[in-house]
Amino acid sequence: MNSNLDKNFNNPPQSYWMASVQQPEYPVLNDDIKADIAIVGGGFAGIATAYFLKKQGINAVILEADRILQGTTGHTTAKITSQHELIYSKLKKQMGEELTKQYADANETAIKIIEKIICENNIECDYTPQSAYVFTQDESYLEQIKDEVETASSLGIKAAYVEEIPFSIPIKGAVRFDDQAQFHPLKFLHLLAQKLYNDGVRIFEQSRVVDMEEHGNYILITNRGKKVTAEKVIIASHYPFYNKHGLYFGRLYTDRSYALAIKAKEKYPGGMYINIEEPARSLRIVNTDQGELIIVGGDHHKTGQGIDTTMHYEALKAFANRIFTVEDYPYRWSTQDCMTMDGVPYVGNYTSKTPNLYIATGFGKWGMTNSIAAAAILSDLIVKGDSPWKDVYNPSRQTIIASAKNFVVENLNVAKELIGGKISPAPASEDIKPGEGKIIEINGQKAGAYRDEQGTLHIVDTTCTHMGCELSWNSAEKTWDCPCHGSRFTYEGDIVEGPTVTPLKVHKDVNTIEKLLKDDF
Repeated sequence: MNSNLDKNFNNPPQSYWMASVQQPEYPVLNDDIKADIAIVGGGFAGIATAYFLKKQGINAVILEADRILQGTTGHTTAKITSQHELIYSKLKKQMGEELTKQYADANETAIKIIEKIICENNIECDYTPQSAYVFTQDESYLEQIKDEVETASSLGIKAAYVEEIPFSIPIKGAVRFDDQAQFHPLKFLHLLAQKLYNDGVRIFEQSRVVDMEEHGNYILITNRGKKVTAEKVIIASHYPFYNKHGLYFGRLYTDRSYALAIKAKEKYPGGMYINIEEPARSLRIVNTDQGELIIVGGDHHKTGQGIDTTMHYEALKAFANRIFTVEDYPYRWSTQDCMTMDGVPYVGNYTSKTPNLYIATGFGKWGMTNSIAAAAILSDLIVKGDSPWKDVYNPSRQTIIASAKNFVVENLNVAKELIGGKISPAPASEDIKPGEGKIIEINGQKAGAYRDEQGTLHIVDTTCTHMGCELSWNSAEKTWDCPCHGSRFTYEGDIVEGPTVTPLKVHKDVNTIEKLLKDDF
């Protein structure tokens, strides 16, 4: 591989979606306000829900902690598909045919709704119909694939079993869903957000909600001390910021995955692809002004629990070079997904006892159609009091008991990380090189140290401000990540994402710490 390719690959991570659009700015909330409905979170689900409510004549207020659409929405692979790996045969066994049918209808309808919105609003967002494939190179998965074809077909999805895909990848078999699609998510959503704003929907950025009180109505309090009083609240902040009731911190876990956008000598044959077995590999195309880009994705792991995270990009690079003659790696990025115990998002009332508090979370790796489905469910529940898909997405659904094993495993994992992080040793003295981050020990206490490329040392307390887990260094993104609930922080202690609402404590006396590390007194 030539040095120019290596040099490009080593540039800081950047999402193609975010790099290829101009980010509009919305105001910060600087006054106390009142609203009928407040939506916490300006990602796909939050923007889409506001759009659906506006169609019903309701103006919601959107509160975004950072900038709208820059979280998971800005780092997706943007497949508009009801094909969520091999979900339908699994759901039918766990939930029965009726609820599985609801899930299929919700996601198939979401594809049509996105296309309709694009047509109604004349949105140029590179929308392209595609077939979607789940393939395997392992013969032991063939029965599962055939079961998925049969189940999906019985639910009205155009599904077929195939023995080849249009790539030089030897496979044992695949399921193909027809009438699926792909698009540029930010071109789509930024126009929707601007339309909402122009039509009177208030959008506030850099207005993190840090607390919520209930006094008849809900009172949302931002990091600047400003208050939003609302009759109804929708929490669409990816991982819920609100810990009281619901126990969502015990019913969700976070998973990171990676993507490369490559330029290849070969022409892409069309279609969207993902395999079943590990390691996960995903493929789709993006047509740009500079020609075709192929998004190669996968290599997931629980947040804060991966190996040296730069190795995930290296693994995708190796996979891409086995299939294509790669000419450039112009973009690479990673994303974080909230995963539920049974693979179905939690959408509806926050609990059965909170009629005016709603939630949308746990979209897994399939947020494009599920965000639209969530918006439709929430707007129907608020306006009509009912939704044809509410039961399968119900956060209090009884069928979650079928995933009790996953619940136990994930919470044991959280406990292990919480306790293990506290008792595992840290080196008393370390030489930290530029670009390197490490857990160190200062006078018997753990801390996180990162030396930037200019040689400046940055020291933070590595106890997560959410629930007290010990953070891990993410070398690929230069962040401190929580292995328990997915909160992430910059090396300077600022919040990147996750349920936490409080930055890390920063060690001010860095010069003294530097001398301690070098024993230079």
